[in-house]
Amino acid sequence: MRPFSYGKPGSEQDALDCARSGDAMFIAGGTTIIDLMKLNVLVPSALVDINGLPLNKIEDQPDGSMRVGALARNSDLAHDPRIASRYPALSQAILSGASAQLRNMATTGGNLMQRTRCYYFRDPTCPCNKRHPGSGCSAIDGYHRIHAVLGGSDTCIATHPSDMAVALVALDAEVHITGSGGERRVPITEFHLLPGNTPEKETVVAPGELITHVTLPRRPFASRSVYVKLRDRASYEFALASAATALELEGETIRAARVALGGVATKPWRAVEAEEILTGAAVSEATFRRVAETALQGAVPRRHNAYKIELAKRAVMRALREAVEMSPEGSS
Repeated sequence: MRPFSYGKPGSEQDALDCARSGDAMFIAGGTTIIDLMKLNVLVPSALVDINGLPLNKIEDQPDGSMRVGALARNSDLAHDPRIASRYPALSQAILSGASAQLRNMATTGGNLMQRTRCYYFRDPTCPCNKRHPGSGCSAIDGYHRIHAVLGGSDTCIATHPSDMAVALVALDAEVHITGSGGERRVPITEFHLLPGNTPEKETVVAPGELITHVTLPRRPFASRSVYVKLRDRASYEFALASAATALELEGETIRAARVALGGVATKPWRAVEAEEILTGAAVSEATFRRVAETALQGAVPRRHNAYKIELAKRAVMRALREAVEMSPEGSS
């Protein structure tokens, strides 16, 4: 690990001032950044500790939405009874990730900003366009069992690791960011970037900008939402494929729907065309099968990860079935 400076500001403005250096980084729970610094994958000249900022609240808003502070711990968010009832997929997604100890430290903002688990990204001896643009992608011709079948490019096929972010996509969340240019709000579907020719740019957060909170809007489908995660072992493991679904039902008719995928794409993946099939359709296995097929259209399998396509389809169908079986309040 290389030398770095450390600061602990007392206000958002102080934090922004401390992070003016292009390679300074904000740190909260540190559950990802410290690991990467130990591996010399990240080498910031300065760490700005934001744990002292008042950004950890989970609050109801007058319009029925909820405001989740960027420093709200994953465990607090998952176990909040309002979240578990109104946005069950979010609670389920968080509890399916990492371990209880890590969830006690990890934050909402940090989860959104976490880096890929690609082995080549985490090995400084291997070429990786995320670490060194233009050096090449070792995964494309290497061992890519955990890598993406959706959203990849010739420069990168690394999967995004977050469970929480997949659920946020299915819940129409918005991310609030502040910086020297003022405040802005970004739909979660636009927050993470596809690799394209610039895989080193993973989010819309610019250097020196700070995530302050996430808004969870009140949607009719939110309380009937489910997160399904398929992985190699039952705990402390990243998704090979996952699905978050949310349904608004009127009898046996689906009035509105959201479908999001994880573990199979280079960013949390919203399947818009699949949602269009669900909207106005009757609940049926045939419909769900068609939705699953549509959600994986355009997937590009490789030698070691082709199995993910069928796995993701099954995750989608299971999540849809479980969403139908739920009570409107979010409990099965």
